[in-house]
Amino acid sequence: MGIKGNTKPHFTYYTEGIYYPPMVSKERLERTLKDMILSASGWRGVFAEDGGEESRAEGISLYHRIIAAAAGEAFAAFLRENWEGVPASGPLVILGNDTRPTGKAAAGAVCAALAESGCAVRYAGITAAPEIMAYARSFAFAGFPAGFIYVSASHNPIGHNGLKFGLCDGGVLSPEKASRLAEKFRAVMAGEGGINRADAAPAGNAVCESHEVKKAAYRAYLDFTSEVAFGSEGESGVKQAIVSGLAERPLGVAADFNGSARTLSIDREFLAGLGVSFYAMNDRPGDIRHRIIPEGESLEPCRAFLEKKHAEDPSCILGYVPDCDGDRGNLVIWDDGENRARILEAQEVFALSCMAELAHLVWTGELAYDSGGNARSKAAVAVNDPTSLRIDRIARAFDVPVFRAEVGEANVVSLARRLRKDGYTVRILGEGSNGGTITHPSSVRDPLDTVMALIKLLAVRGGKKPGLFELWCDLSGQAGIFTPGFTLAGIIASLPAFVTTGTSTADSQLKIRTADHGILKDRYQKIFLREWEERKESLRVRYGITGWEAAAYNGALETRGITRFGSAGRGGLKIYFTGSEGGPAAALWMRGSATENVFRVMADAEGQDRRFERDLIEWQRRMIAEADMEE
Repeated sequence: MGIKGNTKPHFTYYTEGIYYPPMVSKERLERTLKDMILSASGWRGVFAEDGGEESRAEGISLYHRIIAAAAGEAFAAFLRENWEGVPASGPLVILGNDTRPTGKAAAGAVCAALAESGCAVRYAGITAAPEIMAYARSFAFAGFPAGFIYVSASHNPIGHNGLKFGLCDGGVLSPEKASRLAEKFRAVMAGEGGINRADAAPAGNAVCESHEVKKAAYRAYLDFTSEVAFGSEGESGVKQAIVSGLAERPLGVAADFNGSARTLSIDREFLAGLGVSFYAMNDRPGDIRHRIIPEGESLEPCRAFLEKKHAEDPSCILGYVPDCDGDRGNLVIWDDGENRARILEAQEVFALSCMAELAHLVWTGELAYDSGGNARSKAAVAVNDPTSLRIDRIARAFDVPVFRAEVGEANVVSLARRLRKDGYTVRILGEGSNGGTITHPSSVRDPLDTVMALIKLLAVRGGKKPGLFELWCDLSGQAGIFTPGFTLAGIIASLPAFVTTGTSTADSQLKIRTADHGILKDRYQKIFLREWEERKESLRVRYGITGWEAAAYNGALETRGITRFGSAGRGGLKIYFTGSEGGPAAALWMRGSATENVFRVMADAEGQDRRFERDLIEWQRRMIAEADMEE
């Protein structure tokens, strides 16, 4: 059904140069705007009309309607500034939403403002984030410039909602462009816009047909996912190797969709097309049964579902859970050694994706080596700053460097694009801290790409040349553990051993009073230097720690060896601890979330001794708490 709004005010009053409709409190509007988080990863707030974080109310407040409409107006102006020649029909904007109850109401306000601003709007309705981005990307190849607005709050609680913005390059706006859009939005909210945003509301006149648009988005995503998983040249033989491998060793996959936008996406068709048996639960759009964030306890229903399905079909050994917009997902597996289904940690999930996709490059010949084992090809991995050092160990086996950016999908994607301009092949990138896999040429996290990485490891086995897992074993010095009948549990056991604080655990989050995070980190530095002198001998004796180095992460920029911790500002600060062999063996990390009101911390320790990680994270929390108490 189409959406259009009449933005001409019926009754208004004038104050301080801005028109407001009746019953609008300027103070409440300003307070609602202040409570919104505007970051490159998305704009978010509690949209539910009753103000509840866990509310399932479908309506949004007048104030969020004003904000959503202002965002549409600002994006329309932003598009005109970014395109030299705007089509006569106006900028094309693709609009979609996830399955949150407030999605349609927010999309209605956005669409009305876009139409009033002269945009051509194509509304896809419920669509997964990677799907709408693949659809937007298809217009670039058709030579038609397009942008998208996606209504979602990603993994935030169900009463939240928000907006993501992008162009036709397949990802969200870069941090620099996102900042410019936010400035334009604030100018519109300050009264410089040309429409009365409060009266923007859905009406009956169609500006788009969501059914046809949804079909086009679905098809674009299906085609693009094939390109991502197998390669665009069609000559690598990856797909045929997967199909042949699955015919020989059948595989079943279980999904807990949790009522997400992926309920209406390509998952079933794509995986079934490879010969995968597919089982789903909570697969009705909007049937959100548990926490949206796909970590920790949210994976338990899928774990139990996988156990049930494995009993019925022993080939069913892998399960996944996406978040509401379908751009993140984590895994559960059947562990044949433990004879039960178990949950994988997010860092393990991303490590497996890295192993698979780097081995993919070797298998296809895109990453090759000389007689001394040195890479002849220039390849790299791009990750966010709290990603475990486990990834560095995996990349080292492939003779590939790892580059880090500040937390945020847009930052990691920007880093990878810069590396490609410098001549690197960057097939695998993402946010290891949350398990988010991005496989080039995609520019967005996608749980289907994560699942495909595991399928490739399991299905592409030895024939005329070694399979992916065999390549990994050889390159990582573990040739002795490889057997032709390897299992998923065996693949996981071959990962470098690290213990890392999970992002969904209580230990990973703090509430702090200090508003200026640069000041907080300067205070922390004094405490850390004092504590280091007191602890360095015990750290050396117990854990082999011999030194440290501090690094700051701001956007796509990594600065190693900083002498002033406060220079990290609101970005990430990471302390790398040197091990007895000379390289980093452990790390401490901190950063205030840009999308939630929490201060995140992490410890990462090589080996299997959980006491090492426990000692580090408790030490980190105490030092930050002390820094936060200083005046």
